[in-house]
Amino acid sequence: MRISWRLGLGRVESVDYYAGVLVPLEEAHLHSHSARTGRVEFEARDFELDDDDEAGAGKARGDEEREGMLEMDAAEYSIDGLRKAMRDGRRGQWTEYEIKSKLINKAIQDIGMGTYNWQLFVLCGFGWFADNLWLQGVSLTLPSLSAEFGIDEKTVRYTTSACFVGLSAGSFLWGIGSDFFGRRIAFNLTLLITSVFGVMSAYAQTWGGVCFFFAAFGFGVGGNLPVDGALFLEFLPDASSSLLTLLSVWWPIGQLVSSLAAWYFIANWPVDQGWRYFIVTIGIATFAMFIFRFFVFHLLESPKFLLNKGRQSEAVAVIHGLAYKNGCKTWLTSDILDEVAAEDYQRAGSSSTPQQFNTSSTKSVLMTKLKGFSADRIRPLFQNKTLGLATALVWFCWASIGMGYPLFNAFLPQYFARTNGNKGDSGMQSETSPISSETYRNYAITSIMGVPGSLLAAYLVDHPSPFLGRRGTLASSTLLSAIFLFFFVLFGTTPTAQLFFSCVEAFSQNIMYGVLYAFTPELFPAPVRGAGSGMASFLNRVTGLMAPLLAANMPGDGASTPIYLSAVLILAAFVAMCLIPIETRGAQRL
Repeated sequence: MRISWRLGLGRVESVDYYAGVLVPLEEAHLHSHSARTGRVEFEARDFELDDDDEAGAGKARGDEEREGMLEMDAAEYSIDGLRKAMRDGRRGQWTEYEIKSKLINKAIQDIGMGTYNWQLFVLCGFGWFADNLWLQGVSLTLPSLSAEFGIDEKTVRYTTSACFVGLSAGSFLWGIGSDFFGRRIAFNLTLLITSVFGVMSAYAQTWGGVCFFFAAFGFGVGGNLPVDGALFLEFLPDASSSLLTLLSVWWPIGQLVSSLAAWYFIANWPVDQGWRYFIVTIGIATFAMFIFRFFVFHLLESPKFLLNKGRQSEAVAVIHGLAYKNGCKTWLTSDILDEVAAEDYQRAGSSSTPQQFNTSSTKSVLMTKLKGFSADRIRPLFQNKTLGLATALVWFCWASIGMGYPLFNAFLPQYFARTNGNKGDSGMQSETSPISSETYRNYAITSIMGVPGSLLAAYLVDHPSPFLGRRGTLASSTLLSAIFLFFFVLFGTTPTAQLFFSCVEAFSQNIMYGVLYAFTPELFPAPVRGAGSGMASFLNRVTGLMAPLLAANMPGDGASTPIYLSAVLILAAFVAMCLIPIETRGAQRL
């Protein structure tokens, strides 16, 4: 029963499990965010365009709305006060789901960051860590695969494509599936799939077998970023929103660990053993992270997911669970949600009727869920012009960066080796040549430089400057990435110059990816957050799949042309970022 519950198929959450955390609404101000911080409690007023007809109204006003300018009103802990506060913005035109979602946000804000949130930060960080751990691991095994199986240096790059096939399928299916099945299933299973098939790949006896298992573990690791980001966001207090960007600090750490492990195993063991020991090692590390997620940590389902599915009493129980685990109190009840939302929605019994839950077998539950799994999950992302344009532009950014990033980073060890003396007769580094100690050292240094980039991104995303925030930080870091890619080709003629340019590149790219991964789920309402983020990740993986195909078939020296193309693609993403019509800094996350 415990296993099935952790997969989202068993126990129904109840407020009865968390006795002692509920306080009357009249006492809520004693347990509010302001009571903890000593500041006056305010409720953010989020401005958005009401509908497409207003798109042309007053450019100055429209800019302010789309940038999420906040007008602050003192919050009152009474039904009437909450009704007023939850309807601020959009001239009061909010749906029932949005009103209740804002009220849940307020309850989470009053609970604040606590033990559960920080545990979730670490465990969601495992997903980011595993993503880059395995992506860089694939790149670092290419020379050994080429040497052991006799695959030429260009053909072996299709190994990366096999991994991206799995990544594409995983990001799409896990992302959309999390909106329908819940976040808990993906959160608990992705690392298990990654570790099992990752370790199995180390025992493959043919190159085709290796490619198959790389694709299989790619399916698991592909679901980590879209699902983990959405899950962490939905338990994150508004005052701590920058932590979603800080979550990206796990990404360069994964790259660093992968490069150090590969350096130790691949450089010190025979060519047919080193890469296998390396893969088994990171597979065991990934399985250990799964153990912590599944057996040690008690994951609560996303309250926004439960609310959207009509399971309101469970959503309230999750908030009580969050307060219980953080040692806090909460004032939220199902009755308060109904009363606050009832002013505009008087459908008798629409949300006050007790929820009925399916108690049939696991097989019946799965069959029922699968019937509703369709492309309709994507349609709400284009329900109005502003959201539709933002969705299209963000997806374009993900696709463009998805191809541009691996054209440079997936073959960075090879680019380093070109200037470290490991060249064949053609002047091109051979995939079958041993990677030098200097190459591994430079790769590790480059990985380290990504960490401060993620830390700086977490500070800049909430900066009040109109040139920073989400869009400004994202656009400026992307432009810097494009510029230094051009510099890498034009001026990176020595190992020192290449190391400098690659370090700046790693620094700026980790700012870019950190903000992009935080900004993307914030754009989408919770009912389609997994679908929107999953599709973005899917496009990123599909175009990433094309990158090694292009790199293997490009004319020229095989190094400068892919990097030039990478720079152009990331520059195109910069232009798209400048056109995104929404700024989520300080805005409500619905």
